[in-house]
This record gives sequence, structure tokens and C-alpha cells, in this order.
Amino acid sequence: MKLVIADDHPLFRAAILQTLSDFTGAVAPIEVASVKMLEEAMQAHDDVDLVLLDLHMPGARGFSSLIYLRGERPELPVIVISSNDHPRTIRRAEQFGAAAFVPKSAPVEQILDAVGKVMAGDVWFPEAVAERSAEDDQLAQQLAQLTPQQVRVLMCLADGLLNKQIAHELGLAENTVKVHVTAILRKLGCYSRTQAAVLVRSLEPDAVSGDGPELEA
Repeated sequence: MKLVIADDHPLFRAAILQTLSDFTGAVAPIEVASVKMLEEAMQAHDDVDLVLLDLHMPGARGFSSLIYLRGERPELPVIVISSNDHPRTIRRAEQFGAAAFVPKSAPVEQILDAVGKVMAGDVWFPEAVAERSAEDDQLAQQLAQLTPQQVRVLMCLADGLLNKQIAHELGLAENTVKVHVTAILRKLGCYSRTQAAVLVRSLEPDAVSGDGPELEA
């Protein structure tokens, strides 16, 4: 199994890798600690079987890395593993395309169960989830229209960067950035860059229940 572990805590990555290796046998891990590293891994490896994704990595804005992965590899299952296990966060992860959500405080057995279910083509979510949100369903549909490059441009817009700065950041021509910005605003139904930035802020999880990486034996 070729696995991407996307988490900025080295000890947690090591614990997850050891757990999976003990119970599933051979695992070919790709460890990344930021959104930039995640994007590079996706470009370099087209045969990844599964991504374990932390929402709180450098470069991420809430669910932005999950949305990027769904756009880049819609067929690739993603398991969100997060210390933020608020019921609405779990539901939003599902609505934005995760195949599973596992709290970092979950016992090892639950993590292994989630991985097994997802690799068998199923989904896995805790019982304590919030009601579906019509607004999030609409937002997910709008974001699904964006290409991976447009998602990157959108994140730069949210950071308040000008077109020239976005072009430098992403290695694009300024005219290309302008085309992307126009398409992004149209697809998201936004009238301004500021409105698009506000929409990105709505991707932030609602509540955080803990910060540190946890893995119970």
C-alpha cells in the first residue's frame, strides 16, 4: 500500500506508520508536513493508494487541502485524522469529500478499522456527527468546479495577494492569473476578490478540541 501521511507532527507520522505496518504488512510511506509538500508528492507519485490528512498543516486553511486533493485526484480516498473532532467538523469533512474521519484521540483499533473500510471502498465516520448543511453542500459543489490550480490561486486570494504576487508565488504568467481569478469568481458566484476571501474563511473548522498529536495503544 502506497500511503501519504500528511501531518506536521513527526512523532504522529511515525506512530501512524508503525501502527499500519504492524497490522497491514508492507507500507510504502510518503511523509509530508505542509500543503506545499503534499502538492509536490501528488505531482511526483501517481500511484498513491490512500492519503491520511491532518487539517492543520502549514499552508492549509481549514478544509482547503482536502478540497485540493479532491480536485487533483478525485478517485483517491482521503482519511482526515484531526484533533478537531467537533461534530460539525466531522460532517463538513464528509461533505467536502473525505472517505473517513478519525479523531487523533481515537484508539488504534478505530484507525485500523477506518483504513480497512476505506481501502475496501467503504466509508467510516464516528457516530457523533452534526446534521448536513445545505450551505456546505452548495459550497462543496461550487469548489468542486475549480481546477487544482484555481484552488491554489484562491488560497492566494485569501491571503490578500495581488495578481503579480500570485504569479510569482505559483510560477505563472500574470495574465494567466487574471484568467484564473475571473474563472474562480464566476464559478463561486462571487463579485469581488474580497468576497472570495470571505468564502475561503468559511472553510475553517468551527471548534478545536485539542492541539497535540495523540495515539492511544
